[in-house]
Amino acid sequence: MSELVALLREGLPPESILTDPDVTASYAHDMASFCPAGAPAVVVLPRTVDEVRHVLRTATALRVPVVPQGARTGLSGAANAVEGCVVLSLTRMDAILEIDPVNRIAVVEPGVVNADLSKAVAAHGLAYPPDPSSWEQCTIGGNIGTGSGGLCCVKYGVTAEYVLGLDVVLADGRLLRTGRRTAKGVAGYDLTRLFVGSEGTLGVVVRAVLALKPAPPRQLVLAAEFGSTAAAGEAVARIMAAGHTPSLLELMDATTIEAVNRVTRMGLPDSTQALLLAGFDTQDPAAELAAVGELCRAAGATEVVPADDAAESELLLAARRATLVALESVKGTTMIDDVCVPRGRLAEFLDGVAAIAERRRLTIGVVAHAGDGNTHPTVCFDSSDEDERRRAQASFDDIMALGLELGGTITGEHGVGVLKRDWLARELGPDSVALQRQIREVFDPLGILNPGKVL
Repeated sequence: MSELVALLREGLPPESILTDPDVTASYAHDMASFCPAGAPAVVVLPRTVDEVRHVLRTATALRVPVVPQGARTGLSGAANAVEGCVVLSLTRMDAILEIDPVNRIAVVEPGVVNADLSKAVAAHGLAYPPDPSSWEQCTIGGNIGTGSGGLCCVKYGVTAEYVLGLDVVLADGRLLRTGRRTAKGVAGYDLTRLFVGSEGTLGVVVRAVLALKPAPPRQLVLAAEFGSTAAAGEAVARIMAAGHTPSLLELMDATTIEAVNRVTRMGLPDSTQALLLAGFDTQDPAAELAAVGELCRAAGATEVVPADDAAESELLLAARRATLVALESVKGTTMIDDVCVPRGRLAEFLDGVAAIAERRRLTIGVVAHAGDGNTHPTVCFDSSDEDERRRAQASFDDIMALGLELGGTITGEHGVGVLKRDWLARELGPDSVALQRQIREVFDPLGILNPGKVL
């Protein structure tokens, strides 16, 4: 410990090195449940690329594990410390280095908060579309590390589609530049995409070139109520099959609706088994809403409420925004999952989760980015009740198995981290796992980068 800190101080200012155990303990884990975390030996908060390189060189020399972190809003344990590690917090590298309206790119450091970037580019008439629900706290580096998504993915895609190039510090301190600043580029293997979603296991992102889009018109939103999950699933299928491209398409099940009603007193009917929210940010969103409203009615919607303006749209979205707080109020602790299934099997998944909740005697609400099949089953439990904790953990495995059975994947946007390591092997199979481990060894032969995560 003393040698590690002494060497770190050779390339870092004193205020960038934290060793007080009471302070370093606050950097031990992200927001995931059921994920072990060790005690960091030290937390470092560099401000420059050279300081990051110094940290990695020191860690390599002493064979000390390094855990890169952003804002720790992740939900899979990917940012959790391992015993005796260096926690490398990148939150102080938070500069927006460039916004180029002509080439529609932004160049940023990893600690830039997603919402801050969105506001900065909006001043130029541009948008950075990926919008995780934690967008007001999460950082771009964390978004890149987990390959995060958000509400607008159905139309605009996920983080990977907006990362054009990266500067990455490798485990031994070398600085690697990948990708490009141009709209096109196919020179060599796509190492940029390899780093996106790698959860800090291949290198540490210190700079990113991000693609931007023209800012869209304000969206209008429609809410449709259904008496069954099957009817809501049919509506999603009809909307997508008809060629519509909503800016958001969100689905809430009956358990979530009940929790939201209790907290917000929105007065949604008790008979509502599913609520579908569809948004459009086209030049004529009212016409899109009218067409989608008819499709919802044809699928069995009991009520369809289109907004007339942006203010009404925000009121309709209030239910979706309140889901996490509402579900947390049920038992005090939640475990949020992110299984992604084919759109056509959403109703089967919701019904399957309801059956799991009944069998495990738990409350499990589901909200979904229905447009891309990415669901978020949220298990509500009392963390002080050991039996309930055990049942909550068992329900997690049940939900993973259900997702794979329906042709889905164990994670759509939260990443693997610690939480889903065993399930990743089940999804990928031994040959794929072996190849991915070999790739990891090429970048990090000593195995010091975020050990115990992903693979």
